[in-house]
Amino acid sequence: MKMQDMNSTQVTVFFLLQLWDSPTGRIVFIMMFTIIYILTFSGNLIIIIICRFEKNLHTPMYYFLSHLAALEMCYISVTVPKMVHSSAMGNSSISFVACLTQLYFFGSLGSTECFLLAIMGYDRFLAVCKPLHYHSLMTSRICNFLVVGTWVVGSIYGVIHTANTFRLQFCGAKVLNHYFCDILPLLKISCIDTYINELTVFAVGGFLMIGCFVLICGSYMQILFSVFSVPKGGGRMKAFSTCVSHLVVVLLFYGSGCFMYMRPKSNLLAEKEWLLSIFYTSITPLLNPIIYSLRNKDIRKALHVILNSHLCKFSFA
Repeated sequence: MKMQDMNSTQVTVFFLLQLWDSPTGRIVFIMMFTIIYILTFSGNLIIIIICRFEKNLHTPMYYFLSHLAALEMCYISVTVPKMVHSSAMGNSSISFVACLTQLYFFGSLGSTECFLLAIMGYDRFLAVCKPLHYHSLMTSRICNFLVVGTWVVGSIYGVIHTANTFRLQFCGAKVLNHYFCDILPLLKISCIDTYINELTVFAVGGFLMIGCFVLICGSYMQILFSVFSVPKGGGRMKAFSTCVSHLVVVLLFYGSGCFMYMRPKSNLLAEKEWLLSIFYTSITPLLNPIIYSLRNKDIRKALHVILNSHLCKFSFA
């Protein structure tokens, strides 16, 4: 390897995008995303607590939901704390190792969520379309196997893209047009041809997102056929209502993700990719607990019971 090539690959630091330059805008930005992070973390934590301590919710559906909530807590923790800290300190630098770690966990957690949403869709399909066999098909052992499998496959996906991205050579100022280390911004500052990397993103990422989305769509098509094949007032319409929250979350996550990574290149959107990514890295994790708590009667009822029990203990203390 030539000496200049060796120097170009010995990257020690990258510089992230500062979203607001003015002091006032920076303060508003820090306060806004701090609130978003606290609400997201606490909202998903409440869902985990409810699903863990309310015995009526010890079912596969809420087991998967609690893992989704934990996933969202990890997902938003990968990007927002670093972004807020960089803005507060006025230091946009991120070390090579930190960038590598951030890219890995972001890709790993994102792909894990894809698989988990697909499993949740399949779980709803079994509950609505095969109610008599549901408990034999969705045993605790199978649920554990599916959840562990999503985390393992997601980790493998993160390793593939992280290793594939950081085999590149980076030259120049090493300034990312993004507020965290993501695949596409890193490819743009590489010195060498990134065709193989871009092909990998589209092939592996496309197979992941499209494959999981097709599975979800197939599950909901079967649910629709099953619901509309019974007379009005049948019990399956009530079961179908439990799928609405999951379907809304799926559309938000897959819609924003596909628009970010699967869309054709556009110079108009290239400079605003960070704005698109804010939606699925911060807003979607914030909306998930709100969607599930507002649409799900069991969650609202369990929260009401838990709050009343604690209020009673407090009043008699």
